[in-house]
Amino acid sequence: MRLALLVSALAIACAQPSFAQVSDGPNKLFTGRDIFGLRAAGDPQVRPDGGAIAYVRTTQDIMSDNGHPSIWLVDPATGAQTPIAMDDSANLRPVWSPDGSKLAYVSAGPGGAQLYVRWMATGHTAKVSNLEQAPSSVTWSPDGKTLAFIMLVPAPPQPLGAPLAPPPGAKWAEPLKIIDRVTYRRDGSGYIKPGYRHIFTVSADGGTPRQLTFGKFDEGGQLAYTPDGKTLLFSTNRQPKWEIEGQESDIYSMPAAGGAMTRLTTRDGPDQAPTPSPDGTKIAYVGFDNHGYRGYENVRLYVMDADGKNSHVVTGALDRSVGAPTWAADGKSLYVDYADHGITKVARVTLDGKLTDVATGLTAGDEMDRPYTGGAFSVGKNGLIAFTMGDANNPPDIGVVRAGKTEKLTHLNADLFADKTLGKTEALPVKSSFDGKPIDAWMVTPPDFDPSKKYPMILEIHGGPFSAYGPIFNTDDQLYAAGGYIVVYANPRGSTSYGDEFANTIDKNYPSHDYDDLMSAVDAAIAKGSIDPNHLYVTGGSGGGLLTAWIVGKTDRFRAAASQKPVINWTSEVLTTDGYNFMATSWFGKMPWEDNEFYWKRSPLSLVGNVKTPTLLIVGTDDHRTPPSEAEQFFDALQLRGVPTAMIQVPGASHGGLAERPSQAAAKAAAIMAWFHRYQ
Repeated sequence: MRLALLVSALAIACAQPSFAQVSDGPNKLFTGRDIFGLRAAGDPQVRPDGGAIAYVRTTQDIMSDNGHPSIWLVDPATGAQTPIAMDDSANLRPVWSPDGSKLAYVSAGPGGAQLYVRWMATGHTAKVSNLEQAPSSVTWSPDGKTLAFIMLVPAPPQPLGAPLAPPPGAKWAEPLKIIDRVTYRRDGSGYIKPGYRHIFTVSADGGTPRQLTFGKFDEGGQLAYTPDGKTLLFSTNRQPKWEIEGQESDIYSMPAAGGAMTRLTTRDGPDQAPTPSPDGTKIAYVGFDNHGYRGYENVRLYVMDADGKNSHVVTGALDRSVGAPTWAADGKSLYVDYADHGITKVARVTLDGKLTDVATGLTAGDEMDRPYTGGAFSVGKNGLIAFTMGDANNPPDIGVVRAGKTEKLTHLNADLFADKTLGKTEALPVKSSFDGKPIDAWMVTPPDFDPSKKYPMILEIHGGPFSAYGPIFNTDDQLYAAGGYIVVYANPRGSTSYGDEFANTIDKNYPSHDYDDLMSAVDAAIAKGSIDPNHLYVTGGSGGGLLTAWIVGKTDRFRAAASQKPVINWTSEVLTTDGYNFMATSWFGKMPWEDNEFYWKRSPLSLVGNVKTPTLLIVGTDDHRTPPSEAEQFFDALQLRGVPTAMIQVPGASHGGLAERPSQAAAKAAAIMAWFHRYQ
């Protein structure tokens, strides 16, 4: 029965790629096939003198059904673009040398990810070393002669017993796989290679990498040289129980040639992204104090002396999380990004905490199926700011700010959208029925919207739960709108970009009154007059998948539901996910065996006896964040109760990559609409 339902659901997805109307001319509506035409800009890196910007352009390859990242240059004065690394490999993470004469980047091909350097004056490129593992966190020394990076050092577990030796020519089964660490898989990576991530350096002219850190610990995050080139700064957790301590890390320094490590921060909480000031006297970083391991904490900007003394918070007056600290050339202020009411901005912060917004409308292009906040920026020594710039009708392009004025340099999707009519996104004011809290929400109307008509509605719910949606282009909502639905999405309590108190209203209480916020958004949308209240549908992914399953256990007002990559049973979730640390310690405060009743009453499975709504389950087969067993529990329970249900398992998809491949993104949206159409 299960196999038949899986095949049937997949057949629906393939047979109905969209609800776009067929016409004799070009299709004016956004369709699933148009996903292959999308382009997105990411990771802008301003050359130190501000004369050029390197960025990653991701296109979709219809033959391989995958995104293909390449590196381009754009001239901030003219907008002229030049490709510099766009072969068949995935080219990404460009990093300028301090004098701007060279560009390092990572190229991932059939032989694995390798580190390359391009000499800009000649256009010549060389692989700097034959690396056994993929490099990350690449950074230049101030003299431009050395590259530092982080790389996995394999460390196979201790063998258990002596395996038999096969006779010559025999084809035996694969050897036993031994796992002896609590972190043995990660979403998007699968079962990870056993080992520890350490810091290496290599000559930028090519050579043999030299390992600088050792031990059974992982280094991670951003690396930085001090301006004199004598010291490396990094973040790590070297406490005895580092693998099970949850959110904890400190800033360390060590001689650039290797040697003794010095711990510069010591508090209970994560400290990350060390960034030395231009004169080397101070270090900026971000982090927060663990206040009893609450569900959410604002990430704040800190500055300390180079020796770790006199640490103080700079953004204490800002009730928002900040990231990506970057010093201004004069060393008197820093640039950070932060999200406010679903909008990501870049701000300049003086050392006394005065904050001034300098860019707004940042957009990320790494998860375009849904309208999550995000984005990236960098700053040149001349003050030029480059950032990923987008809105509800445009995926991210490269924008710049100079002399206080914002300009879009690229228009990567102009050709695709020239003949398309997209759904219109508008703000939807909402007040929660629970306590009157204002809730930000948006409504996407069909391209041919007629306010005098009645339309079916889809409530689309974000995950996290500590994340946020905004008025940002995304493929799911545009496909739903093109299919004739009004789409409503909101940032219920628990969402970020609204401050510490708003996020923590669901601390140890999730899900709870976020349900009321979402129902209030539905009511506010219906009150606008164009939604048929008898044709309501609901979907969401991750935390939104959990809330979808929770909603159908609380109300029958939706005709059908599609729960994507959900949590269904918190006990099994915490004990099978790759993210058990923050879930158990921060979201519940106890392990399941310490208070199983607490876990149960927050689990959608506890409400399954109430469910009457036809419910589709969708999950990736390689999801290690909310494993397939979560969706399977709900599917099995609904089957046993006789509630109409089907399950789609997306082959090879991780949690973060459920819609990563264009064909699967199109098929997923089509399957959801086909399921809803079945229950009109």
